[in-house]
Amino acid sequence: MSADANPAIDVTLARRLERAEGEANVAFVNARAIVEPSVGATWMDVAGVYAMFDGVGSPLTQTFGLGLFGPFAEHQFDAIEAFFAARGSSTFHEVSSFTPEATAGLLLRRGYVPVEESTVLIRATTLDAGAHSGEVTVRRAGESEGEQWAHVSAQGWGGESADVAAFVEQLGRISARAHGVQCFLAEVDNVPIAAAALYMSGDVALLAGASTIPSARRRGAQNALLMTRLAFAASHGLALAMIVTQPASASQRNAERQGFRPVYSRTKWERRLDAP
Repeated sequence: MSADANPAIDVTLARRLERAEGEANVAFVNARAIVEPSVGATWMDVAGVYAMFDGVGSPLTQTFGLGLFGPFAEHQFDAIEAFFAARGSSTFHEVSSFTPEATAGLLLRRGYVPVEESTVLIRATTLDAGAHSGEVTVRRAGESEGEQWAHVSAQGWGGESADVAAFVEQLGRISARAHGVQCFLAEVDNVPIAAAALYMSGDVALLAGASTIPSARRRGAQNALLMTRLAFAASHGLALAMIVTQPASASQRNAERQGFRPVYSRTKWERRLDAP
């Protein structure tokens, strides 16, 4: 195990992780711009903060890294708010608990309100994580299997509603085209039953997109997908795996049972387009 497998929980770690997720979302926005140019997807960097537009209402329309990479002043807030307003969107910032108080204080002064909480968890990758038993096998999806991967991923959300499933499938099609994203399928007897993704940034692996079709749950598919992705990341020289969940959720409890530990919290802040 590398010396970096158990890093100090500090602003340096937050920079690594927030940059990894920011780059993953930039890759998605770039893919959207190619696949669906009518959306007008684009992004910019303001003092180390990645501001991304993926359409009004998209969960990717937001910023990452606020205040983590240097001082962030009123005029820089102005620039980012103008970027979103020009595209008809409210401004959203994903704010780490390591963001300096001076920057965080400006959010309240400028009329932002908190709208969502999340927890960032990490664990070390490991080369021997790929060994798992049972009937489930895992493989990387080929470049021509993006549509199938997105469909399997969406089936796992079918229990929520048909609209949610359709939305997830549409996002999945873009994700499968994004640079740096690796898609994985879990199968039983060569039939896909679950899907998950991995994005590689520096020495950090962002794990996301985990979903199992309802009829195939409790067969070990997600554990198999996790172990395979951890081994894949380790084999490519990535030291840490990260995952983001809702606080105190079943997803967080499952992640902790699989060796992840919470390292900090985040709050998403919104300044409405019509805010004074």
